[in-house]
Amino acid sequence: MTSPIGGILPVGVGAITGVAGATEGVPQAQNADGFAAVLAASFDKLQGTQAAADELAAQAATGDLKDVHDYMIARNEASLATEMVVTFKNKAVEAFNEIMRMPV
Repeated sequence: MTSPIGGILPVGVGAITGVAGATEGVPQAQNADGFAAVLAASFDKLQGTQAAADELAAQAATGDLKDVHDYMIARNEASLATEMVVTFKNKAVEAFNEIMRMPV
């Protein structure tokens, strides 16, 4: 099983320890283009996680899913990924607003 937050962590999360796969697949950004690439990859990963959960939900609804636990795990991973991306977005907006309030 892969970590649900493996591909959606922001730049600089290498300081996080104890989370399996926390920085796995996260490119190191050196400039604004790198940050944008990490952000775009985060949204792509989120979309893929949600699509996989939706596919398993459709299988469960039609009776084709053999183990409902697979769906429950996928849905929880998608939920955690969504929560992580929303939190990251909120923190980025807060940081931007704080920078804009700084006197010049």
